[in-house]
Amino acid sequence: MRRLDDPRALAGQRVLVRSDLNVPLSEDGRITDAGRIRASAPTIRALAEAGATVIVMAHLGRPKGTPDPRYSLAPVVPALSKAIGRVVHFETGPLEDTAKVEQAVAGLQPGEVLLLENLRFHPGETSKDDAERLAFARQLASLADAFVSDGFGVVHRKQASVYDIATLLPSYAGGLVAREVEVCDRLLKNPEHPYAVVLGGSKVSDKLGVIANLLSRADTLVIGGGMVYTFLAAQGHRVGKSLLEEDQIETVRGYLRQAESSGVQIVLPTDIVMAASFAADAEHWVVPADALETTPAGAEALGLDIGPESAQRFANVIAEARTVFWNGPMGVFEFPAFAQGTRAVANALTSHGTDRLTVVGGGDSAAAVRALGFDDDQFGHISTGGGASLEYLEGKTLPGLDVLKERA
Repeated sequence: MRRLDDPRALAGQRVLVRSDLNVPLSEDGRITDAGRIRASAPTIRALAEAGATVIVMAHLGRPKGTPDPRYSLAPVVPALSKAIGRVVHFETGPLEDTAKVEQAVAGLQPGEVLLLENLRFHPGETSKDDAERLAFARQLASLADAFVSDGFGVVHRKQASVYDIATLLPSYAGGLVAREVEVCDRLLKNPEHPYAVVLGGSKVSDKLGVIANLLSRADTLVIGGGMVYTFLAAQGHRVGKSLLEEDQIETVRGYLRQAESSGVQIVLPTDIVMAASFAADAEHWVVPADALETTPAGAEALGLDIGPESAQRFANVIAEARTVFWNGPMGVFEFPAFAQGTRAVANALTSHGTDRLTVVGGGDSAAAVRALGFDDDQFGHISTGGGASLEYLEGKTLPGLDVLKERA
């Protein structure tokens, strides 16, 4: 990739930076997890300090190609200003008002930073029509002399501000994207062994590609979260009302056979926390993984966390590993009664020295460790891109990275 190794090379230029500022907001508009803002700050700050005029582009949520005040980037402005240590100007007008946006950019001095309003307020950003997307990219490109791609969470999307704009301007991977790629390459190419992959989250279908690609690389696959019930069903166990993807049972059986034949250990829970309902205060019981319908709730119970025996076993596997990749919580961590499995995994990742590689794969995993009170610097790396990380580790070509490759 073409990398921005020295921001001073862009001194005096207007630079468009695609960041990932898609942070979660509370109902009253407060940022509940500013991790992506903090991760985006170093590249923006370095460019501004080098004397570039920095125009930051980002999205928030999933508006339908039209302005929607619920998804305005306005709440991000003070947090980004604090993170980079300087004032961030904010262009509130619609991106279709080219003259107004150009006027705002023209008023900037070297070293100043402007954040544009939500890119997804414009239909061209996510359009499946190449011409419409390219037209919007041209509009954005007219504002600057160079482009820096620093939003790893969107590089798996073929969107105007991610892909098309890189075909129009001198383009570089920012520090965040470069670091994410380096970490993913270590997980794929030369991991130090023992290598443990810990997977959770709700759906096994979201992780099939990762399982397939890492089975030949990892020594151990540890499975928890909602996806575990499809694995337990594949072993012939009844799972009550727990999350189950029946159409994936045969696929999972194939992975179990493949792992056994190749000497890869798949570690499944031996006990589960079953609940009477999906609620923070639901009555719950710890039962063996092969007896999930034996609680007072019977076949109506649903699994909301791994049990304490499993949590300890998972922690032991992680403690012995030299490389660990974790994606997906072990249970419904938002409910304190069902957060202990996720907490045990996070504790194990942070409790056994810094001379190994521990990677938290973004998305719900990153949200979980912060919600449970862990600091980012307790882990080797917390990815900013859940979906992008998974697709990279599946071996897929990511458009936003591919477009940055040096061409012969």
